[in-house]
Amino acid sequence: MAPCIDTSRSTGKALLCQDDDSRFHYINLFPGRISRSPITITSSLVPDFDRDDGDVWVKMLDEAKSDVEQEPVLSSYYHSSITSHRSLSSALANILSVKLSTLALPSNTLFELFISVLEESPEMIESAKQDLLAAKERDPACVSYVHCFLSFKGFLACQAHRIAHKLWAQDRKILALLIQNRVSEAFAVDIHPGAKIGKGVLLDHATAVVIGETAVVGDNVSILHGVTLGGTGKQCGDRHPKIGDGVLIGAGTCVLGNITIGEGAKVGSGSVVLKDVPPHTTAVGNPARLIGGKENPKRLDKIPGLSMDQTSYLTEWSDYVI
Repeated sequence: MAPCIDTSRSTGKALLCQDDDSRFHYINLFPGRISRSPITITSSLVPDFDRDDGDVWVKMLDEAKSDVEQEPVLSSYYHSSITSHRSLSSALANILSVKLSTLALPSNTLFELFISVLEESPEMIESAKQDLLAAKERDPACVSYVHCFLSFKGFLACQAHRIAHKLWAQDRKILALLIQNRVSEAFAVDIHPGAKIGKGVLLDHATAVVIGETAVVGDNVSILHGVTLGGTGKQCGDRHPKIGDGVLIGAGTCVLGNITIGEGAKVGSGSVVLKDVPPHTTAVGNPARLIGGKENPKRLDKIPGLSMDQTSYLTEWSDYVI
């Protein structure tokens, strides 16, 4: 029996089926709602877009076309994930619904929920664009916007969190917690829907990142894998860290309690931070100490969340030898 593939929900429901001669065609399950032609990726697929070269979504469409020209086997995947959608919000709702769906929680149900939230919250799409830019500019492993959009679980987890946070703020807490749970299962990233996260955020690799309910993460922050922004016990209320703009937090770091990591600060990998870190300084160690000392800490002249410099502080350790 010929295989069928469920494709885009951007304008309706269709199945992509393969004939015996290996050609793909669409079976329209809702004739009044959708009409699909065989897959081809040309500029005619995006006639309604303002083709501003500075727009991330338009760049993604161009990248998708180029990718498929190089690897035609990706045609149906790219079509259902990107090029069949009329907007970034639709494509984002689609990819998240596919990634987070289960047999008991179908992707169609999630898509309708996600697209309704995204369409009423244009600031989320702007934040998603800034997150895509952050990955492209700061992560040398990111080869394109499409690569990040389809494959970077830190990016996807962050976008799903934004939706969950919106639902949490609307007192739709059961749905918000459900999304948190599915993100944790699918991406190994656990962000409480009550946490507040800015834009231009990079969760690099992202595995085992945990962010608590009352945590706040500013703009242009970079967080590596294995980072915990947690509490110190079972107390209630405001109990989680506040991360300033432009901060870099290295892999395996624990920042615990209602403390502040100042704007433009850096926390070295493997640190345990229990006290405030002043702006534009570097903290490292367990328990963390300031490079240069508390009285006269060395000041950073670059924004570490953007520069991603994780090791230069080691030159300050006179006893560091191999």
